[in-house]
Amino acid sequence: MSHSTYNQIWGDAEATITNLLVQEQPVDPPKPEKDRVTVFQTLATLYIKYVQIFRKLESCYDQVVHPQKRRILRQVLDGTMGRLLEVKDEMVNLEFSEFHYFDDILSDLKLTPNDIEIPIPQYFRQECKKVLKDREQLLSKILANMGPTSKDAVKDVKKMSVDEAIRLVQIHERARQGRLRAKFMREIRLEEEREKQAALRGAPTLDPDVAATRIQKVWKGFVQRKITRREREEEMIFIGMVPTAEVKTKKVQPQMLAKKTEVDRRVTQEDNEVEYQQALVTVKEKIRQVEGPDMKEMMQDQIRQWFIECRDATGKFPDYPDEEDGGSAILFKEKTPEEIEAELKNKEDDKGKKKGKKGKKSGKKSGKKKGKKSGKKGKKGKKGDDEQEEEPGWKMKESKFIPAVAEAHNGYEGVWKTRDESANFSQKHDVALIKEDKRVEVESEIRVQVDELMREELNNLKMALDRDKGKKGKKGKKSGKKKKKKGKKSGKKGKKGKKDKDLTADRTIESLYEELVQQGVLSKCPQIWMNEFIGDYSYLGTTLRLADIEPMPSLSDVRQLVSLYGVLPLGSQFVHENMPQIKSLLLAGPRGVGKKMLLYALCTESGANLFDLSAENIAGKYPGKSGLTMLIHMVTKVARQLQPSVIYIGDAEKTFIKKAPKGDKTDPKRLKKDLPKVLKGFKPEDRILLVGTSRNPFDAELKPFVKTYEKIVLIPRPDYASRFILWQRLISQHGGLITNYLDISSLTKITDGYTQGHIVEAVKYILSERRISQLPKKPLTAVEFVSPLARIDPIYKEEEEAFKSWFGKTPLGKKRAKLAKGGDEDEGGGGGGKKKGKKGKKGKKKK
Repeated sequence: MSHSTYNQIWGDAEATITNLLVQEQPVDPPKPEKDRVTVFQTLATLYIKYVQIFRKLESCYDQVVHPQKRRILRQVLDGTMGRLLEVKDEMVNLEFSEFHYFDDILSDLKLTPNDIEIPIPQYFRQECKKVLKDREQLLSKILANMGPTSKDAVKDVKKMSVDEAIRLVQIHERARQGRLRAKFMREIRLEEEREKQAALRGAPTLDPDVAATRIQKVWKGFVQRKITRREREEEMIFIGMVPTAEVKTKKVQPQMLAKKTEVDRRVTQEDNEVEYQQALVTVKEKIRQVEGPDMKEMMQDQIRQWFIECRDATGKFPDYPDEEDGGSAILFKEKTPEEIEAELKNKEDDKGKKKGKKGKKSGKKSGKKKGKKSGKKGKKGKKGDDEQEEEPGWKMKESKFIPAVAEAHNGYEGVWKTRDESANFSQKHDVALIKEDKRVEVESEIRVQVDELMREELNNLKMALDRDKGKKGKKGKKSGKKKKKKGKKSGKKGKKGKKDKDLTADRTIESLYEELVQQGVLSKCPQIWMNEFIGDYSYLGTTLRLADIEPMPSLSDVRQLVSLYGVLPLGSQFVHENMPQIKSLLLAGPRGVGKKMLLYALCTESGANLFDLSAENIAGKYPGKSGLTMLIHMVTKVARQLQPSVIYIGDAEKTFIKKAPKGDKTDPKRLKKDLPKVLKGFKPEDRILLVGTSRNPFDAELKPFVKTYEKIVLIPRPDYASRFILWQRLISQHGGLITNYLDISSLTKITDGYTQGHIVEAVKYILSERRISQLPKKPLTAVEFVSPLARIDPIYKEEEEAFKSWFGKTPLGKKRAKLAKGGDEDEGGGGGGKKKGKKGKKGKKKK
């Protein structure tokens, strides 16, 4: 797409933001909403609109090449991301569910489920690709120097009994003898055929015309059948009954061209950014050389004029403003009407103080009376505020991201909305805007120098004036006191710093990184993208909830939730610092549903390091209490220095298992006491996430388990729609061809209960190299996939119900069940619901 197209998309997004800001920043505070359904409709509509804005801004930021536009786009994009997460948090607190369904709202807005898919911003990896590349090379180098680990050797060497070894040798020997026998038999058969041909050479042959007719008949029939088959396939593809088996070059060309254009635009972005950074330096230097001397003279003249005016008004020279207050800049800044009124009031107060004692007494009395009245008014005001706070209903919490969005939006409205860029075809930086910004910077730098000179000049004037009057200056004492205060503050900081002991103060981050890699704690993450986790939208979610049936989430919901809670906060520092903090995430589900795949996708998309603290992985490493303390210290230190980072714990339920199995050498409860301490140490600026996976969460002690993992994501077995897409994608990815002979609908129906992992196993088993080579003559059929699936045990409904009942015992699950029964409907609807519940309890006691 062209530059103007992306500018238009950006303009559409900003127009939507304009409407949303009117709703988000009303002039009068809105009244609390009591109807839960209305609240959810409001939040859901906001969520969908922010997702649409997010999608548009992400595509624009990825492809716009103008460096100055990209800075405003980045600010709006991060603000929209954060606001999206805030709205999601409000919806979770309202409905007590991590999953929400918007079928009716999507229908009203004429949108599809794909329109609310959460995109992963490309800049998460693009802007730190050099760092990621260097890190990957370092990791590969360390692993190469280590050679094959003991675990890899154990995996490669399979234990085999003597009988199995003898049987394997016998199989290979029989195969060798069979190949030799087949070779001899083939030679004998060819010899016999040669003898038959030699014997038939003397026999009479067919008439040449009859032979030619037969050959023509067979050939024409073959050619016509081939043409008819091709035309039938083209017709079925054209009407959309059969997916394309082989994409023609004409169809591939536009897609490849679009991808190439995207890559080229990113290269142009980098070139324009380099030119912009160079222009910042050159323009600033030019302004300093050309305009700097005039600025300096003008400032000095203004300050000297201020000296004279103050001396004429008060009879003495004024005190020069300190650097902490802004220096001389505060003297000439533009003031608001409120600040002018405050200054006038202060002047009137000063005049009142200069009057006689009677004036002072009367002033005190009037001040007391006014104070009493204002105190009474203040009390009344407080009561009024309390009554408003206690009013039942839901109110939107104050957003931390709306000011950032509004500021960037104002920047767009003031600069880029009406700017004519018809002459800027290559979308290079705008020098005029750079001059405006750099002129302010140069002015502030020159003002610091001028302040030093004028401060000395003022001291000289005061000394000259004091010399005439025979007085001494008093300024030295004040400065001495200030220095002492600073010393005290620095001393306090030093005391605080002593509390946090660094166990590896004498070691570099590189050495710690290398040691963790060698110990297998910091592992290499396979490159898996979030869109590879295949799953369709749940089309019955709203219907089932209206029927008081709590549906299991779809795989599409799971993918979006991991993106919201994991990828977006880890990818953006601004979002992570201001959003409702999420320190830990649990992925729970039966075997084969893709828990590890989601973990790897989370690390790949956000560019995070992966620290594996699973019980099996750290068994026998860093023994003892001191060893464990050192391990945790090293992991947290490296994770903070090389953000973003993910700390992974596989089989997370074992850490809080009720009773450890006998003979378990992994010591699964080793991290039980330290994990909560580690989580407490995570600050908003630390982009670190604890991720656990569990296939048996019901084996753990519920309270500490749920307390450690704040967010729990249940991953169900795939439903019909997800399985249908899975079969199509996986067969195509592994080299298979989908034809009329392959009944995917029936295959999807009979695989109810099988997970993604089971389907992948079956596809890999059937689509071997030999079978792929036979596809042109022998198309795939659904029956072929039945035999490998028959060897695998599916996930039965009882196991899925066990997960569902376990989640019902968690705090969020209990609240959801209580809400479904109709109890405490106002709970969770903002701050008012909880207060109402407390009042109800007091009322019962009185009765």
